[in-house]
Amino acid sequence: MSAHFWAAVGKLLTTLLMIVIIGLAVVLAALLRTGVSARSAPTATERLLARNMRHFAVPAAARRTRNPVPLTSASLSEGREHFADHCADCHGNDGSGQTEMGQNLYPNPPDMRKGATQRLSDGELFSIIRNGVRLTGMPAWQHEDDDTWKLVQFIRHLPNLTPQELEKMKRSNRVSPHDMEEKEFLEGGARHETH
Repeated sequence: MSAHFWAAVGKLLTTLLMIVIIGLAVVLAALLRTGVSARSAPTATERLLARNMRHFAVPAAARRTRNPVPLTSASLSEGREHFADHCADCHGNDGSGQTEMGQNLYPNPPDMRKGATQRLSDGELFSIIRNGVRLTGMPAWQHEDDDTWKLVQFIRHLPNLTPQELEKMKRSNRVSPHDMEEKEFLEGGARHETH
């Protein structure tokens, strides 16, 4: 290769490096000006990064793993109860993500009834539950393997959730101390002082 060729490649690489540096400077300036508050909607770039983080959070071998727990009404029921107690605060009983907490996370939890989640393999869902996803609100949960696989079964069932199942889940949802006090008060119990 000629010296002229290498000089042109050097100029191209220098130009690309300058474009990257300028782009990063613009992004940094915008972040310094606006901050990274979860109160404002994420940019298209942030949403793209979050979706890709979910993909990269799952090791390639895990994507091929199949659910070893046989699907039974008992396993589905256990998954439903576990979901109502541990997952519904962010994802909602119906998996829509339409909760106070879920709507204040950025990126928002996905609607788990829809294709983006339902197309994930069992191993991907298991890995996301087990390991969480960085740069999102999805924490890592260290449940027993069978319990996590039952959650995967329930997530698969979300598009077919019945009103009766939703009603059962309401009874399994966590209750905050404030909600417990309010319930006691409404039922005629002693009123607690709040500070």
